[in-house]
Amino acid sequence: MAETKDTATVWVEESQDLASENPKSIWVYALVAPFPTVTDGVTIEDIRAAWSGNPSEAFGSSPLLMNETTQEVFTTLWGPSSGEGVKIAESNKLLETAWSNIPSWAIVPFEDLVPRWKVLAVDGQAPIHKEFDPRSYPLSVTFALQGSIPDEQEASIQLPESNRSPDKLTTIILTGVTALVRATAYTMEKKGVTYPGRDIREIMRQADIAHISNEIPFFSRCGYPPNPGLKKLVFCTYPRYMDLLTDIGTDVIELTGNHFGDYGPEAMIETLSIYNDDDIPYYGGGADLSDSLKSALFEHNGNKLAFIGCNRPDIGKFPTATDSRPGAAPCDYKYLPQEIRELTDRGYLVISTFQWNERDEYDPVPIPEQLSDFHLMADSGAVIVSGSQAHFPMAMEFYGDAFLHYGLGNLFFDQMGECCAGEYNRWEFIDRYTIYDGRLANVELLTLMLEDYSRPRPMTQAERSRFLNEYFHFSGWTPLYQTPIPQPTVTLTPIQLPPIQITPTP
Repeated sequence: MAETKDTATVWVEESQDLASENPKSIWVYALVAPFPTVTDGVTIEDIRAAWSGNPSEAFGSSPLLMNETTQEVFTTLWGPSSGEGVKIAESNKLLETAWSNIPSWAIVPFEDLVPRWKVLAVDGQAPIHKEFDPRSYPLSVTFALQGSIPDEQEASIQLPESNRSPDKLTTIILTGVTALVRATAYTMEKKGVTYPGRDIREIMRQADIAHISNEIPFFSRCGYPPNPGLKKLVFCTYPRYMDLLTDIGTDVIELTGNHFGDYGPEAMIETLSIYNDDDIPYYGGGADLSDSLKSALFEHNGNKLAFIGCNRPDIGKFPTATDSRPGAAPCDYKYLPQEIRELTDRGYLVISTFQWNERDEYDPVPIPEQLSDFHLMADSGAVIVSGSQAHFPMAMEFYGDAFLHYGLGNLFFDQMGECCAGEYNRWEFIDRYTIYDGRLANVELLTLMLEDYSRPRPMTQAERSRFLNEYFHFSGWTPLYQTPIPQPTVTLTPIQLPPIQITPTP
């Protein structure tokens, strides 16, 4: 092997010319920042400015971090960096260095992504997204063979096609409380069954596995019309409302909710039949105890995924399942760790979800008992542990190699601020996870605001900045910065309206 290009007949050369005809690899790099970063993206001009010695104001003039190999690659493309705009750190120290100097940012190869990094979009593109196009992405680099390649050697010289293969990537969305009742149901009758999903339909359908935690049973004898001011907390949902869940592309349904048994065994069995008819797997509840404890298993692009869940507040009482009664899966703290370990041994990445105890007053920070339960699932091997019970968002935690989110808030439920949490009842998380080549590679927080007692919409930038700033602080990661308080939106559907007349569906 020659020591320099000048004495070699064949060499590998970096380029951003993706039209080269020579054998080549497209190597994808990601722009990243510590997870508790509010900024979502920058332009390639921002990166080139930092390279030239003018760090971005979005990151407090922090230098752009990278390892020495990455610096060499981009030096070949852009020329030497200038001033203090770039800082070199060892690969195994990059994450620690960045987290110790928030705000900070870095460039890493795609294969080095871990959940504690937030992936930033560059010119609107991020390599964690399914619609990502490496050929138009500013941080894609081509490694091409140059020189004279003898015919007899051409077939034996192989470059890897890329460090990012779409065939190894799976995206999962987890959501909070769905309860298609009261004012949510009333609005659906006025504006259409699929109206609540209007603004998040494409987000949900883009996921390879979209999760819904539906707390309410479908029941053909559910009373008409829906009452937006219903005081009694005993709920059922009209079977035709299943059209909303299918329209947004639901792939798996969680049944750990403590309202699943509100209308008794008949309604629960009818609900399970509806899910089976639509070929949507469920978990965390079932026709009996054995059925309720089963995991929902998926295989996608070589990634094996298992969903497992339980109901904590109703252990040993209705509405949890027994050997002879349908219901939610009771939390069994001997069974669950063992099952998670067995699933992990079989190659599954385990997603563990809880219907944990709800809070009577707004407090986004988990209590010690909730921390202990979530930690137990992670210690047993779960890579994601998520709270499905909370009617307002809660804090997050990185625990070992796992991501723990103690509550996502509502998804489809009519709490618009009248409840214990005020405006925080309207704030919602959707957590989008990127699984790559058998491991959790990234966590992305999508933020929503509830409108019309029914319809979550993506937050404005001002709303999102305030939301993330507060919840990164509640999670113990960053100070609470002063951010502008956006003008609240006004709902189009007052809650206390006389019920409309509806003809029941036969």
